[in-house]
Amino acid sequence: MNGRILLLGGVTEALAIARTLGPQHVYSLAGIGRIPQDLACQVRVGGYGGAEGLAEYLRVEGIDLLIDATHPYAAQISRNAALAAHSAGIPCWALRRPAWQAQPGDDWREVEDWAGLIEALAPFERPLFTLGREPLQHLDEIPPHQFWTLRALEACPGNERCEVIGARGPFLIDDERALFERRRIDVLVSKNSGSTATEPKLEVARERGVPVLVLKRPQLPEVERVFEDQKVLLEALETYRVRAAKCSPKGLQRS
Repeated sequence: MNGRILLLGGVTEALAIARTLGPQHVYSLAGIGRIPQDLACQVRVGGYGGAEGLAEYLRVEGIDLLIDATHPYAAQISRNAALAAHSAGIPCWALRRPAWQAQPGDDWREVEDWAGLIEALAPFERPLFTLGREPLQHLDEIPPHQFWTLRALEACPGNERCEVIGARGPFLIDDERALFERRRIDVLVSKNSGSTATEPKLEVARERGVPVLVLKRPQLPEVERVFEDQKVLLEALETYRVRAAKCSPKGLQRS
């Protein structure tokens, strides 16, 4: 055992974990968004070819611990991670943010999938989508009475009934208030990501009495350890490093 770690990134907290990793470890990103250039660990961009490809990578690269810190809605990646770690005979840890909980004054309406979302969206005219890029696949399906505002990591073309805004959190509540006012938003469409960086939009919806259509969280696989708090995971990781160092004659390098 050399204690080599593969960290699958996706949420903001993953970068903080990556900053604690030394040169022998790997921070893996799908390639969407900015690629950090200031890390001591290795950075890998791109996919693996499913669970089998990931398992092969784990074996070939001598990975001893897989940490899944992907987005709560990246269910397929999380399933591949759990299967690959099991196949390679190594533990898989997961960082899973707690879901947001509705507060007094909230009007949340949970939907199962895109079809349910479109049905629930029918009475509204000015939705704000904060689901990532998925709505871009449906621009030709926008009803005549609706104008969509779509916020994604990167700006890209919309059409005559949809404007795409490129923006990254954290978002300030005053800016969110201005966005709702300027765009006359009458319904918010959101994943339940649990991120504090994007939570202000929910506060504004509550203030304005705007309903929120919440896409239901997917079921995620069981793994060896699940952490809801980044700090607790980092503490467990430090214990893991110490144990791994005792098992390796070279010890472990840290950033």
